[in-house]
Amino acid sequence: MEQCILVRHLAPLRRLQSSRQQTLAQSIEEKDGTRKAREVLVRLGLDPTQEDCVATHRICQIVSTRSASLCAATLAAVLRRIKENKGEERLRSTIGVDGSVYKKHPHFAKRLHKAVRRLVPDCDVRFLRSEDGSGKGAAMVTAVAYRLADQHRARQKTLEALKLSREQLLEVKRRMNVEMQRGLSKETHALAPVKMLPTYVCATPDGTEKGDFLALDLGGTNFRVLLVRVRNGKRRGVEMHNKIYSIPQEVMHGTGDELFDHIVQCIADFLEYMGMKGVSLPLGFTFSFPCQQNSLDESILLKWTKGFKASGCEGEDVVTLLKEAIHRREEFDLDVVAVVNDTVGTMMTCGYEDPHCEVGLIVGTGSNACYMEEMRNVELVEGEEGRMCVNMEWGAFGDNGCLDDFRTEFDVAVDELSLNPGRQRFEKMISGMYLGEIVRNILIDFTKRGLLFRGRISERLKTRGIFETKFLSQIESDCLALLQVRAILHHLGLESTCDDSIIVKEVCIVVARRAAQLCGAGMAAVVDKIRENRGLDTLKVTVGVDGTLYKLHPHFAQVMHETVKDLAPKCDVSFLESEDGSGKGAALITAVACRIRDAGQR
Repeated sequence: MEQCILVRHLAPLRRLQSSRQQTLAQSIEEKDGTRKAREVLVRLGLDPTQEDCVATHRICQIVSTRSASLCAATLAAVLRRIKENKGEERLRSTIGVDGSVYKKHPHFAKRLHKAVRRLVPDCDVRFLRSEDGSGKGAAMVTAVAYRLADQHRARQKTLEALKLSREQLLEVKRRMNVEMQRGLSKETHALAPVKMLPTYVCATPDGTEKGDFLALDLGGTNFRVLLVRVRNGKRRGVEMHNKIYSIPQEVMHGTGDELFDHIVQCIADFLEYMGMKGVSLPLGFTFSFPCQQNSLDESILLKWTKGFKASGCEGEDVVTLLKEAIHRREEFDLDVVAVVNDTVGTMMTCGYEDPHCEVGLIVGTGSNACYMEEMRNVELVEGEEGRMCVNMEWGAFGDNGCLDDFRTEFDVAVDELSLNPGRQRFEKMISGMYLGEIVRNILIDFTKRGLLFRGRISERLKTRGIFETKFLSQIESDCLALLQVRAILHHLGLESTCDDSIIVKEVCIVVARRAAQLCGAGMAAVVDKIRENRGLDTLKVTVGVDGTLYKLHPHFAQVMHETVKDLAPKCDVSFLESEDGSGKGAALITAVACRIRDAGQR
């Protein structure tokens, strides 16, 4: 009866003192286990037979073996979890062990080790006995807690500079308004970083446009050629066919002739692809770089952005450069009717769907905005009546130093190592081409200070551009588990813990949120200016938006919308996502221009 008390070896027998537990462990020694069993049973007040002693010895063996096996199974599950978390093919791990059963039982440790290695053969496991584990461990836990708290404070102090208060965002809005006024004024325009360039787009589609139009879309590393068929009447709508071509970096950084010859080669390929070789069509050219527009079909490139550096183009009319390249090929001729910015194209595309759309916004590789300004305020163009779309080129906001108190050391580092240092400073704080670089610089800073990745910087993390902005979108995705975040970091050559993944995600959130808020502050300045221009108490307006960052990032759009609503409470702002806005918009502007030109000829 009383023998059943031997089953629970992990909780020492209440009737036995610690010395008796040690004696019990000794009772299963192979050589004299039966003799020891007799001594224990006698001390318990029993008069055992030889068979009783053998049975007791065997029971102890069974119970302790089961205990070691159960313990091993649990440890194996833990090791398997660690291995999966780290994504390693073979895990090397050390297990710290303490406890009287493990230390004093003659066979428990050996059985435990053997069972663990059998259950997880793909793990190299080492067992390390703890000396004074609980006391020393408590001190170590306290020390680690203090270290982690200090590291957390250090990280938060760094990230605090990227977290903007409502007052700071209102100040950004105010400064944007000041720079807009400087760009519009003839007296201050030359030195204004926000150029507020006239586009000579004064009319939107009225529904009578029709015909086939060719459109070109150049604004990044990909170039598109489109055939756009505009129909009116009952069949009113736009049908599009397009083909995407890549622009090699050596062409982006080569000569202007090489770049425009490549563009014309793509046009020729597209016309042949569409079975329209030799056909002459009206053409709209979406050219998404800072330009001074002298007329609808004359646009002087002011400066390259977005990684382009083709020589012989800055200060030249891009329509002339395109026509010269067409003539050099001598295969076809095109009627270049309009050259527009992608932001203007986006506004026009959304305006075709929503008559309230008077603002265009791009938040992708780069960032820019346009809006319909009162002609009386556009001092660079004669005339007081009506409105004209103004291409803000707001990416250069801050190039005169007016945003220096909002820029961090990481913004400065990204700017200094960019292809155009000192230029497009606002764009470098909010657009897709640069956010990943800001995050990478913060991660390097944290790692150098021992606040991340155990202080170990991978060679890949040192590579500029390796942390693509798409990683921000993936890491911030609500449905992405930390295990998948670690997979992304592993792709970058970073051996991370779960804590590291949490920190990286926080950095991404802070950087992307600041970008969305800054973008929202700029847009709040734009819509409030439209409202004040028209002397309205409240304004209902739609913003046409395009760009991968706006469309693909899981939270950018929402944060930007909330910021605009907060900073421009008198404006009822809707956001309409553009579908293929830049190319379609160029064709629609061309269609409108052809309609107006044809009407004038008649």
